[in-house]
Parts: sequence; structure tokens; C-alpha cells
Amino acid sequence: MERSNTDERKTLVLTGASRGIGHATVIRFASAGWRVITISRMAFSEDCPWEAGPEDHVQLDLSDMNGLQAGIEQLRNRLDGAPLNALVNNAGISPKGPEGERLGTLNTDFDTWSRVFNVNLFAPVFLARGLIDELKQAQGSIVNVTSIAGSRVHPFAGAAYATSKAALASLTREMAADFGPLGVRVNAIAPGEIDTAILSPGTDKLVEEIPLRRLGRPEEVAATIYFLCSQPAAYVTGAEIHINGGQHV
Repeated sequence: MERSNTDERKTLVLTGASRGIGHATVIRFASAGWRVITISRMAFSEDCPWEAGPEDHVQLDLSDMNGLQAGIEQLRNRLDGAPLNALVNNAGISPKGPEGERLGTLNTDFDTWSRVFNVNLFAPVFLARGLIDELKQAQGSIVNVTSIAGSRVHPFAGAAYATSKAALASLTREMAADFGPLGVRVNAIAPGEIDTAILSPGTDKLVEEIPLRRLGRPEEVAATIYFLCSQPAAYVTGAEIHINGGQHV
């Protein structure tokens, strides 16, 4: 079991923990002995794979900026003065049209733009700011989950999602500059086509163009997140790591 320098259990706060990459991240950190505090807009599911889930789960709608501060206070109460070693901003939404179609710049209404940016961009920075004392205490790490859609027009990801992820990549650099002097590292990962339940029909056609000719696995993404939150990455900040089998080349 992994321990910190003070032999205290390390702690992760993870958003978007209800499926896919979030589930895999919980398993990766919990298997190394970390305490994992999860956040999602859904109540804790008994199908989730970690024992402390019900006690260490905060139900929070990250699109509600008015409720976010109350959620931050819940998290701080759960931490109870203990250091926070890692914050992983994994939550993200990409709304579709009535027939499941991609929403572009011509047919995305303002409320959708606002909700997507609240979850995908504003929640990460305000969570980090709200937990800064605990992160400073641990000399911790923040990982923002961006996307390959943030750097190119994607056939399935909508315009609001894509631009919010591009903005999150830029925000990661800004946060790295601001948080670095406090001893807190900030990095991003940009997944490509990962084999999760939210894959869109037609993804198999994209796989044919990926150099590695396969989908990524959630546990591969989780392993990279874990690396960025661990000692081997102690001098890595302001980076965005592509996890896409070479799709970006």
C-alpha cells in the first residue's frame, strides 16, 4: 500500500466518477491504498467498485454554480483538515440533439453552452481554488481531463464540448503558472477514443484511422492520471498528455 512521507493515507478527490474513466481511476488509486472521495450528479451506486463509496461520495451537480460552493464546503468537511494529494477534474458533458446528433455552432442554444462550460471549464478551476489550502498542505497535484476534440473538429463531440475542452487545456497552463509557486502541480490528459459506454455509433470507422488500430482502455487513461499524481511526475506541470493511440498525429 502506498503511503505519503508522513505515513498518512493519501487522498484523491475525483469528479465524474460514475462510469468509464472515472471508475477505472477509482480502482487504480484505491488499489494503491489511496482514499478516494468521489463527486457526481448521481447518488452513489451499489455497483461501484470501492468499499468506502457511500461514505466518501458527494452528490453534486457541477452545472449549478450556486450550489458549487456548498459542495466545496462538503468536501472540506470530509477532509477535516487533512491534506489533499490530488484533484482530478474528470467530469464532462457533451449534449446531443433530439435524434442523438452532434450539436454545432448553428444549433446549440445559450443554456446548453452555459451548462457545458459550467461543468467542463468553470467547475475545475473553482473546485481547485476552493480546495487550495488542502492541496498546498499536501503539495498536491491537479489533473484536468481535456479531449482530442479540443484540438480538432470531431464528428461526434459537439461545438460546446469541443471549445470547452480547448479552453480547459489553456486553463491548465494558466493554473500551472498560478498554482506552481504554491507547490501544486497542474496537468491535463487528452483522451481520444476510449472504450466506454458513451461511445457514439460510427466510432469503429474512426478506429481504422488510428495508428494503433484500436480503442483505448479506461485503465490506460487511469494509469496516466496516476502517474501525474505520483512522485515520478514531481517536475511535470503545465503539460497536456495525449492518450489516443496516435490519433492526433
